[in-house]
Amino acid sequence: MPQYKLLLTPGDGIGPEVIEETRRVVAWFAQNRNLAFAMEEAPIGGIAYDTLGTPEPDSTIQKAKSADAVLFGAVGGPKWDSLPFEKKPERGLLRLRKDLELFANLRPALCFDALKDASTLKPEIVSGLDILIVRELTGGVYFGEPKQTTTLPNGEKRAVDTQVYTTSEIERIARVAFELARLRGKRVASAEKSNVMVTGVLWREVVTRVHAKEFPDIQLSHVLADNCAMQLVRNPKQYDVIVTDNLFGDVLSDEAAQLTGSIGMLPSASLGAKDASGKQAALYEPIHGSAPDIAGKGLANPIACILSFAMCLRYSFGLNEDSKLVERAVDRVLADGTRTADIMQPGMTKVGTTAMTGAVLKALDKLNT
Repeated sequence: MPQYKLLLTPGDGIGPEVIEETRRVVAWFAQNRNLAFAMEEAPIGGIAYDTLGTPEPDSTIQKAKSADAVLFGAVGGPKWDSLPFEKKPERGLLRLRKDLELFANLRPALCFDALKDASTLKPEIVSGLDILIVRELTGGVYFGEPKQTTTLPNGEKRAVDTQVYTTSEIERIARVAFELARLRGKRVASAEKSNVMVTGVLWREVVTRVHAKEFPDIQLSHVLADNCAMQLVRNPKQYDVIVTDNLFGDVLSDEAAQLTGSIGMLPSASLGAKDASGKQAALYEPIHGSAPDIAGKGLANPIACILSFAMCLRYSFGLNEDSKLVERAVDRVLADGTRTADIMQPGMTKVGTTAMTGAVLKALDKLNT
């Protein structure tokens, strides 16, 4: 029996709570599905700064490199807002992405049928929604140099962030999007700003070339990123896979998340390139952030983190049936009317973090018989 090595990095805010609940689901799979996991925990973000003086401990980075996958909670909060930029909790996550070379961020926006009325859009707009946003994660304006603030001779401050992409960076994220589209609806929309940005011009040229040469069986369309944002609200089901850069991917994926009813429902995967043995670095995290306003109150929705583990089962371990089992269990719990506060609806049963996980575990028991 292979043993899968997981590094848990709970981080800040509700991160420790949702990671602890996901640990319970991992334990269920070890007990009921004949799987073996070796789990280790390491600090990252604000808690790491408080205890070790840095939000990105070298020891955590090294443990992440040796793990088969990282299950990440969340980082940040007002407690650390006054820290210098290079000491902020988010630097820990950015360093993990950079050092593990996690260039492909997969963010599904799936609307469970039981939650179609929880969306701020009309049910007929979001019912059956199933979008996958593929975001380039290690290039673009978040990592481009120079990145600096200088003082001009007249005393004004001048801040610079640099948007930069190379052909190879665009090629590899385009390939990920096209390959995933082959497993879905065979449609890719590439979002950029080629009308005003030279990086957008290059992005469109490279994606078009990769498509024509390697993926002619996939339908490709191009859309300006601001128009894509509008279309996600107007008619989101026109999209299957959206591929875009780091900055636009950050914005569009959060917008798509809200279409589903709650950002607390959605997982993500960040993947690196496969080595000669087929192994790839991977980090899985809920996209809801640290939510410091509800941290420690037992109110957090653990589903996004649990579904992130489902993505881990699929993409890192090749356990597609086990991944589907998690998704089916979540679907059943929602259909039965169990809700955390963020997805509460009239007539449903409101529960806290621990009880929601308990409901998922009971559903797993029933589905596994």
